[in-house]
Amino acid sequence: MLESLRRIVQDVNSAPSLQASLDIMVSSVRAAMGTQVCSVYLLDDKNSRYVLMATEGLNSEAIGHVSLGVSEGLVGQVGLREEPLNLDDASAHPKFHYLPETGEERYNSFLGVPIMHRRKILGVLVVQQRDKRKFDESEEAFLVTVSAQLSGVVAHARAVGALDTLRGKKPGTVGVFNGVVGSQGVGIGRAYVVYPPAQLASIPDRSCENTEEEIALLQEAVTAVRQSIIELDRKMINTLMPEERALFEVYLRMLDDHGLVGEIVERIVEGNWAQGALRMVIEEHVQAFQSMEDAYLRERMADVRDLGLRVLAQLQKKDAIKPFELKDHTILVGDDISTSVLVEQPLDKIAGIATVQGSSNAHMAIVARALGIPAVVGLSELSVTSLDETELIVDGYQGRLYVNPSPQLKARYKDIIRDEQQFIAGLEAYKDRPARTIDGHEIQIMVNTGLMVDVARSRDRGAEGVGLYRSEIPFMMRERFPSEEEQRAIYRFQLESFAPRPVTMRTLDIGGDKDLPYFPIEEENPALGWRGIRVTLDHPEIFMVQLRAMLKASCGLHNLRILFPMISSVVEIEEALHLLHRAVMEVEEELNIHLDKPLVGIMLEVPAAVIQVADMAQLVDFVSVGSNDLTQYILAVDRNNPRVADIYSAYHPAVLRTMNHIVKDVHAVGRKVSVCGEMAGDPGTAMLLMAMGYDTLSMSSSNLLRIKKLACTMSMQRAKALLERVLMVDSAAVIRSLVEYELEEAGLISLIKPLGQSLDSNS
Repeated sequence: MLESLRRIVQDVNSAPSLQASLDIMVSSVRAAMGTQVCSVYLLDDKNSRYVLMATEGLNSEAIGHVSLGVSEGLVGQVGLREEPLNLDDASAHPKFHYLPETGEERYNSFLGVPIMHRRKILGVLVVQQRDKRKFDESEEAFLVTVSAQLSGVVAHARAVGALDTLRGKKPGTVGVFNGVVGSQGVGIGRAYVVYPPAQLASIPDRSCENTEEEIALLQEAVTAVRQSIIELDRKMINTLMPEERALFEVYLRMLDDHGLVGEIVERIVEGNWAQGALRMVIEEHVQAFQSMEDAYLRERMADVRDLGLRVLAQLQKKDAIKPFELKDHTILVGDDISTSVLVEQPLDKIAGIATVQGSSNAHMAIVARALGIPAVVGLSELSVTSLDETELIVDGYQGRLYVNPSPQLKARYKDIIRDEQQFIAGLEAYKDRPARTIDGHEIQIMVNTGLMVDVARSRDRGAEGVGLYRSEIPFMMRERFPSEEEQRAIYRFQLESFAPRPVTMRTLDIGGDKDLPYFPIEEENPALGWRGIRVTLDHPEIFMVQLRAMLKASCGLHNLRILFPMISSVVEIEEALHLLHRAVMEVEEELNIHLDKPLVGIMLEVPAAVIQVADMAQLVDFVSVGSNDLTQYILAVDRNNPRVADIYSAYHPAVLRTMNHIVKDVHAVGRKVSVCGEMAGDPGTAMLLMAMGYDTLSMSSSNLLRIKKLACTMSMQRAKALLERVLMVDSAAVIRSLVEYELEEAGLISLIKPLGQSLDSNS
């Protein structure tokens, strides 16, 4: 059945519409299992009923009309139990409900499996047979597998409103997609799809302004590909047999005006740009080959895809020459937008970000927060290829994306944006005030930076220094490693901008979700792989250049602090300190000066370092907790995986108890400790960190004033009383509720819930 399953999945996923997917599903499953009936019932949430939406074997006129309540009949029983129901005599079951419109009284055997997506029931897939028999385990497993594949298609249809259309209702104009909050705020604008090079599936549909120009670009690309194939054929003349080289001739024929090229031109004439037209034609041919019975012919789809990628590469060479200029109020949309792609854009034109992949603590989301750009990530049901130029609303408070919003919805969100701006303006009074609680406890509030644009914003919002300078960002914005002098100039700007206040510069922290385009790191498990200090210790030629650049940049300023990331052993600290000592001597000798050795710290991000923190802290001057990665490793949750995003929580008891343990151990050996992860910028967790006794909180510039207001209006006595209660609780959800209640009682709930209300997607 494996081959049948593979073909069903391919056909369903490549169908042009939800109804086509359902029709293919019931027809193919009935044939594969040899049953008389296969049907799909989808849940209508608004009316709490399962509606028959596709069938092979029952009365086709019943489709869209016959329905069952959520607890009615065998279908309802499958939905309630959320597990398969396998019966040899369906009519004998007490939940059996006869539906005369379907003609199902002739069928005795019944096997129903739930269609589930992210713990929610979406529908029920059913097969039936006249013979009285129980379906065997392999048949049941097969149907469960097919159902799992169908769930993604149904979930996407639900998000875009396609289910309403199928049910004969007037389709709404608003598509609503739920994801994860990446960066708070609201953005309204039009989509611009960001796609990776040479990946056909990611190419968006985009209207073409000049048909003749697009056709000319296509012809140039095809000519280049044809020439490269001819050259390859000549090169292989003495290496391959004539019958093996015949493939090159096939490629050339496929690329003539009567083959693929003619079809692509037709799509361009219809209004799509060359790359989108290419994707459409190649996908159609690939689907055609996939459906063929002959195994040899099915394998030819690889040749079609290869040709498509060759032409696409040539088109994208041309595209790179004339880069797209973003318009005002652009929403960047993509499967996954990297930090390097984000920071290359004109940031003043970006109103929001929406991505299919990612999580709230992915590096891109962190940078978006620093820039104050609303972002929603983990929109797993979103199909980006058709979104270009579509009007969108990014709701970075509720983690929602609205596609084609109604005028009423836009008006309400514009009111929210105005209220948000007024709220931020009201925080300006705190920018020059020290972060001192009403009972006299003072805490240092610093900023996390990485971009030039951060500097002015951070100073304007009262940052008392830089708690984390992400030195990898300048590396990401180049096509090679920056030279020592280039780095020195960048670091000097940061140090001078904040002098005499301290600037903590983290050494190059790449790997995990932070890749350099010219130094890719491909690993099966990057979170546990070659990253941070592990990379730089293995490449002292890179590390030493950076250390020397930092030291040279600090001459005469005396405000540099150096931070080593991803430390997991004492040996790593000793090796890094040895290289730093060498760098100091080299700079002193080169410049003929005496350098004051900068303060040196380590980032606490892995459990091994937590357990040994007292030993490690004695080797350095300070400790900084990277709460994003530390939370990830404590909870064994990939912070970039939207499927487990709801498990990742800074309010988890294990995380809070670990943070409390760290501050006690570090203070016990006479060192200061800060938090530079996202916990520091969240008013709820920041209140708990203050109560624990952390000396410094460092955060995105967009959160500085919120945390200053929190510190200035909260008493330490009250925060400590809350912490004492929280540390005895065993549930993250309960802890969050306790914290929010405390903020509500203190009149500070607006710091975390500026909207004050939820918005209905049908508004």
